[in-house]
Amino acid sequence: MEVLRDPLGNDDPPRGSILSIGNFDGVHRGHQAVLSHVVERARALGVDALAMTFDPHPIKLLRPADSPRLVTTLEQRLDLIARTGIGTCLLVPFTHRVARITAEEFVRDVLVNRLAVQEVYIGKNFRFGADRGGDVDLLSRMGDELGFRAASSPIVEHRGGVVSSTRVRQAIGEGRVEEAGGLLARAVFIDGRVLEGKRLGRTLGFPTLNIEVENELQPDRGVYVTAAHIPSFGRTFPAVTNVGVRPTIYQNSLTTVESHLLDFTADVYRERVRLFFLQKLREERTFDSTTQLMSQIRLDVEASRGYYAQHPVGDLPLVLP
Repeated sequence: MEVLRDPLGNDDPPRGSILSIGNFDGVHRGHQAVLSHVVERARALGVDALAMTFDPHPIKLLRPADSPRLVTTLEQRLDLIARTGIGTCLLVPFTHRVARITAEEFVRDVLVNRLAVQEVYIGKNFRFGADRGGDVDLLSRMGDELGFRAASSPIVEHRGGVVSSTRVRQAIGEGRVEEAGGLLARAVFIDGRVLEGKRLGRTLGFPTLNIEVENELQPDRGVYVTAAHIPSFGRTFPAVTNVGVRPTIYQNSLTTVESHLLDFTADVYRERVRLFFLQKLREERTFDSTTQLMSQIRLDVEASRGYYAQHPVGDLPLVLP
């Protein structure tokens, strides 16, 4: 997928395309549905399939106090959009100048004059333009006047509720990673670099990777069955991960993400890894001694092995196909 990072300025975006516009945080099932529809329509008409998204998220600029922790980093979002088949992503730098563009100006100047779009698809609740003045009804009316078609994407439901980025964020933030994975049609994951820690896990018999997380949002404190993809090995390894403050060992510690990879002892310090969260095993808790902690870690490792006995790594839907 080609990414144009100045599509309203110096870049030369494709014209006559099929386009979807959105923030696409998480690229969940609803996003996937509309982006896949854009790809299908573009193929049918023999034109380009485009997605337009924004960086930073508009709320971060306009109402930073209300800004949510995002499910995906920018690069993760772009990768997930690419996996839907979109050929070009228009990554609009969201500035105060862009925020002042009215919805009508955006339609005329960007969608028609600059992009000459044939069809535009947005989420039913998506708003654009100054003061959130644009919606699918405005797009449809102006499309009839200016010669393009506009429609809202269908509502996608999963297990009795509408799929939304808000619902995904809540599930991840509360540690319900299996539910979040169902909404995303893939496993919840975070990226990060392995830091060299105090090697306490090694002294306890369970060496861990201490991961410096790049994502704003990570699962709630607790112990999880996870899978760690290490690019230098070209493999994904079964693991068990603690997200928390390690209360048995430290007081007033910052939240850390530590993963023990099953049957893995190589040194991967400073490498970037991707960690997939598959199932929550238990809440984090304080133990009276390191002996009790070690006993619980053994149980956590065995529980993780039990999970993988029924769900081999190669069979798991970790990423979008």
